[in-house]
Amino acid sequence: MPGDASRAEFSAIPREPRLHLVLGPVGAGKSTFAERLARDHRAVRLTLDEWMTKLFSQDRPDHGVMDWYIERTVRCIEVIWTLATQMIDHDTNVVLEIGLLTRREREGFFERVETEGANLTTYVIDASRDVRRRRVEERNRARGSTFSMVVPPAIFDLASDLWESPDAAECEGRDVRFIRTDD
Repeated sequence: MPGDASRAEFSAIPREPRLHLVLGPVGAGKSTFAERLARDHRAVRLTLDEWMTKLFSQDRPDHGVMDWYIERTVRCIEVIWTLATQMIDHDTNVVLEIGLLTRREREGFFERVETEGANLTTYVIDASRDVRRRRVEERNRARGSTFSMVVPPAIFDLASDLWESPDAAECEGRDVRFIRTDD
């Protein structure tokens, strides 16, 4: 049957879907980079901040915000990971922008990727703290395409202080690309 032949030809085309993990401190330009990366690789972009804002911003408590935030972040990342692996299994590239500020968080993520057998490229986006602070202030005012929530100065400082750039040991044997966005 003609339909079967074309299906066989299509399935013979090798595809290697890829996870693209975008990391960096707040205000480095991750969302802008991730949008472009998703376009360039015909990928689905999954962004933790968008999920957190749409799912939980109306329920944010006045006190105990960090514990509240962390617990919900863990739940969102679990669902995002499930979706990402399903997309990879269906030959779809995925761009993930899911936080992972510390080496410990990233090691857990890398173990999952290795268990899944997925191809991974990690992009570390960074800029000086002053440049990042100005960007966050402008994003808070303009609320453009990469805006998902207001980042107050105290949260900017907290998140900036938590950020641990990947070191040589973390990059060993992995496709990790460092990109400066200071200009």
